[in-house]
Amino acid sequence: MKILIADHHPVFRRGLKCMLKGDKTFDFKGKVEDGKYLISEIEKQEPDVLILEIDLPNSNGVGSLRQIRDRFPDLKVLVVSCHPEEIYAVSSLKAGARGFISKTRTVKEVKNALLTIIKGERFISENIKNKKSPDAEKQEILKFKTLSTREIEVLNLLSRGKRNKEIAQDLSINEKTVSTYKTRLLKKLNVDNIADLIHQSRLLQITTR
Repeated sequence: MKILIADHHPVFRRGLKCMLKGDKTFDFKGKVEDGKYLISEIEKQEPDVLILEIDLPNSNGVGSLRQIRDRFPDLKVLVVSCHPEEIYAVSSLKAGARGFISKTRTVKEVKNALLTIIKGERFISENIKNKKSPDAEKQEILKFKTLSTREIEVLNLLSRGKRNKEIAQDLSINEKTVSTYKTRLLKKLNVDNIADLIHQSRLLQITTR
């Protein structure tokens, strides 16, 4: 299976290749370090599998998965990310990924994830299937699970200090729509201001700094 890695961390890319070296199932065809080259590299390399970090520079995060799904419906995408599985696994699968696994997982788990999606099945780690959390935290996490993929994208950009205009440009939407998403986020997560919204999400590691 021809594999393309889209990740901006050189150590991760090299480490993944070393971990799977010698297994004839996998044929690494190339790399992408910047989101603006992602589509062109997929067209050029014609991979069977894309290993994708959703935090790739100059990409729309989870939103880029929808574009990939629409342009390359037969491409199997495995998201291997540093973002929390509890939130991003569901969003990624909804957007078109065949699987999601955290970069903190073992070599065996990553390999199993790849083999699972190659067989045409979906992959979600046992960590997600079996995760149990204290009631208070569980209730907070459930709030975030009600968010749409786009709402999570807006929240992530807000947490990075982006203004409405910048968020609109990054997500190819207008500023009025960004304001609408912000209002929805405040209501869904039951907070009064953006600062509290970001603080709560960071406590649960929903967004990155």
